[in-house]
Amino acid sequence: MKIELNKITVRDLVEGYRDNAEGGVVGFGGKLDIRPPYQREFIYKDKQRDAVIDTITKDFPLNVMYWAVREDGNFEVIDGQQRTISACQYVKGDFSINGLAFHNLPKDKREQILNYPLNIYFCSGTDSERLEWFETINIAGEKLTEQELRNAVYHGSWVSDAKRYFSKTGCPAYGIASDYMSGSPIRQEYLETAIDWISGGKIKEYMSKHQHEPNANELWLYFQSVINWAKAIFPNYRREMKGVAFGTLYNQFKDKPQDSKKLEKEIAKLMQDDDVTKKSGIYEYVLTRNEKFLNIRAFTPNQKREAYERQKGICVAKKAVCDNKHFEIEEMEADHIKPWHEGGKTTAENCQMLCKQDNRTKSGK
Repeated sequence: MKIELNKITVRDLVEGYRDNAEGGVVGFGGKLDIRPPYQREFIYKDKQRDAVIDTITKDFPLNVMYWAVREDGNFEVIDGQQRTISACQYVKGDFSINGLAFHNLPKDKREQILNYPLNIYFCSGTDSERLEWFETINIAGEKLTEQELRNAVYHGSWVSDAKRYFSKTGCPAYGIASDYMSGSPIRQEYLETAIDWISGGKIKEYMSKHQHEPNANELWLYFQSVINWAKAIFPNYRREMKGVAFGTLYNQFKDKPQDSKKLEKEIAKLMQDDDVTKKSGIYEYVLTRNEKFLNIRAFTPNQKREAYERQKGICVAKKAVCDNKHFEIEEMEADHIKPWHEGGKTTAENCQMLCKQDNRTKSGK
């Protein structure tokens, strides 16, 4: 890995600056790719952006930035995209500060900004070496997410096309699924979720396999199928549906017939059940029947103590492994006498204390 410190003026940086949806963001006479495939859209707030210009106009030093040297001799920004775009946008007149745009400034002030030297490290090496270096310096500012780093490793035609569907403001995935998805498209959370679903959690393997494919049609068609399936199976939308792992459910149940009206009746009942503390888990539960998704309300310490005293510390498990011995309360666990799924409530009257071994045997843990 070769790293060299260079001083690049703002004048040189903004030469040939271009920012458009199709051509990407370039500068430095067209030699610098300011927004590579793994970088996010511009996310600086006005205050952060203005602070960059204020630093430059006062001749204070900006934090060092990093460019990767490509095989063709051109460059791509590894760290410093937000600062770079802030400087370029101001010089090109995209925004003003305190009512003054760049072209409104006196000539000497404009020259001072254009001649301002930026400290930039040029980093040469293999893709893996550059990524390792990037991970090392990605410790301040707007950190990249894990998916953004994966985009860096597996960048290519597939990632570029996938981002078109999943990673832009107002992207197609947001248009059809914003009510069902958690996170932000810009931070690559939509893309990460979609790949996680289609790959069964093997995101890196999936991206590696498809890295050089010309498009991400398979992923996009799959994602649409998941959302359309969720809307068909659960037609009565509730806000608790946002963030549910519908892709995982789709993979498991897409070929199994479901009665939407029957499911809706059960969902409505569970939404009113005080013992269900995780309402979003209802959708997984009605298909899988796994109560872990519901976070059934636990017995309180007082309810446990009341049951323990009532039993005089004896484990009351039927066919007890422990032969119904006496235990200290700390050695026991609370259990529903009448199971929750049969209508038993989390009340003192429905609480019994079992030794840990018998309770876990009973629960099938």
